[in-house]
Amino acid sequence: MAHYVDNAKFLEAIKEYKKEVSLNPKARVPEYIGHCILEIAKRFASRPNFYGYSYKEELISDGVENCLMYLTNFDPNKSSNPFAYYTQICYYAFIRRIQKEKKQSYVKHKLLLEMPYEAFDTSEFDDSELAQSFVTFIQTNSNFDHESFERKIKKTQKPKDTGLEEFMKGNNE
Repeated sequence: MAHYVDNAKFLEAIKEYKKEVSLNPKARVPEYIGHCILEIAKRFASRPNFYGYSYKEELISDGVENCLMYLTNFDPNKSSNPFAYYTQICYYAFIRRIQKEKKQSYVKHKLLLEMPYEAFDTSEFDDSELAQSFVTFIQTNSNFDHESFERKIKKTQKPKDTGLEEFMKGNNE
């Protein structure tokens, strides 16, 4: 089987669905379209740049969800390639999911690193060496690059507007 989605048949199904939606906005998505979108998301998730993530199911779910959200946005008058259109939607959904997961990983690792050693002490004895070794283990075995992530966050944050403060300073002097 050379192609897992027949683009011509997929295009016809979308045209029919768009006609149906124009008559009934709450029309159910045909099973064939759903199958095609699911196959696109699954196959796209198996690409080398996405297959190593532990949250692969979330990638696929986000891809399918976004495709269904924008299902009627495809315009057959502008393009005859719905496969490419929905593949692109999956790509951007995957990128957004990866960014969300990286942020969550950053928060988790940052909390672990900033946690006081006493939080690891579960006994009445002095196990500060054990707690210290646990934190050292986390720091050395974490493959998360905190510094580069923090630099990226600082680059994307907008600088605070200090115009009002500067104006107020000028009036007080």
